Amino acid sequence: MPIKTLPPIVVAGHICLDLIPEITTRKSSMEELLVPGKLLSVGPVTTATGGAVANTGLALHRLGLPVRLVGKIGVDPFGDVLLSILSRHGQHLKEYMVADPRTATSYSIVLNPPGIDRVFLHCSGANDSFGAPDIRPLHLAGASIFHFGYPPLMRRLYDDGGTELELIFHKARAAGLITSLDMAHPDPDSEAGRVNWKLLLRRVLPQVDIFQPSYDELAFMLGEDADSSLESAARMAKWVLEAGASICVVKMGAQGLYLRTAGPLKAPISALGSNQWANRQLFSPCWQVDAVGTTGAGDCTIAGFLAGIAQRTPPEPAMALATAVGACSVEAPDANSGVMTLQDTEARMRTGWKRCVLPNPAWTPSPDGSGTLLGPADRRER
Repeated sequence: MPIKTLPPIVVAGHICLDLIPEITTRKSSMEELLVPGKLLSVGPVTTATGGAVANTGLALHRLGLPVRLVGKIGVDPFGDVLLSILSRHGQHLKEYMVADPRTATSYSIVLNPPGIDRVFLHCSGANDSFGAPDIRPLHLAGASIFHFGYPPLMRRLYDDGGTELELIFHKARAAGLITSLDMAHPDPDSEAGRVNWKLLLRRVLPQVDIFQPSYDELAFMLGEDADSSLESAARMAKWVLEAGASICVVKMGAQGLYLRTAGPLKAPISALGSNQWANRQLFSPCWQVDAVGTTGAGDCTIAGFLAGIAQRTPPEPAMALATAVGACSVEAPDANSGVMTLQDTEARMRTGWKRCVLPNPAWTPSPDGSGTLLGPADRRER
């Protein structure tokens, strides 16, 4: 089936407007730069979208897949700017956004002077009031996949122990959609950082088919040591599957992408084919690139994986595609402009693009030639 005729993928959750003033003044610290009472001359401001809805959603759009973006904004000038940016990618991309006059559009002011670590001034705005009523039947009708991103940055979704987030996923599951969840790393000293995330995940994961956190996010939420090893990823993924998810995908940064699946799979994810997807353990090493920026790379990796799921691709090439889209993303300073069409990405994968090496004798190359590795717990039915 041509990708443009596939059912839409719904990408919902956190979205914000990033305001990035050009700062050329060189100082050795932020304290020297921001002096009380002093006027700091800056250049033009760059406006960009941030958050999972924009990063994952626009990456899917650039790949060529039909997508619906469901984020919540205020009825204010920043909301107008955000919608205008989405419209430049495609007029239809603002169609499913939720505008609420009772709240403000989320924004970040990014202070990024040369040679100094960035400082973010962030307003959560409408993201904090996002709840189950904001997911409406028209968002889900006729879609195939529902992906939600960044609930740790959305107060209503974590301050009740996950009840509201569970309701959102119950809606999507009741509509017959494959469900996917991505997280964000909360500040340990914040309200979100003090949430019992292990308990929240036990509540929500039975409604989630595909759980796609980063290694560090998952380690924080489960109280694990973050040693970034495949053994630790395997242990945490096992917990995720026992908590109720069918597929756990762990983003491991420059190492690559880890996958562990349950067996048997639950409906509707079981439609992918249990003989290919059940009881799998895979790892996709990163592709070699000259990285320019890593903003949104994990979100774009998720877009690649969801593109594979939407096309009913087997797990080995789906993992390879996911890491390829993430690799293309880091070749540009922003989240999305490095992402190519699905056809161009797959063509690049076929033309000698080298993978990073994972020296682990317990993992063996998949016979399909995708470059994905089979783990010691892989139990594909053959």
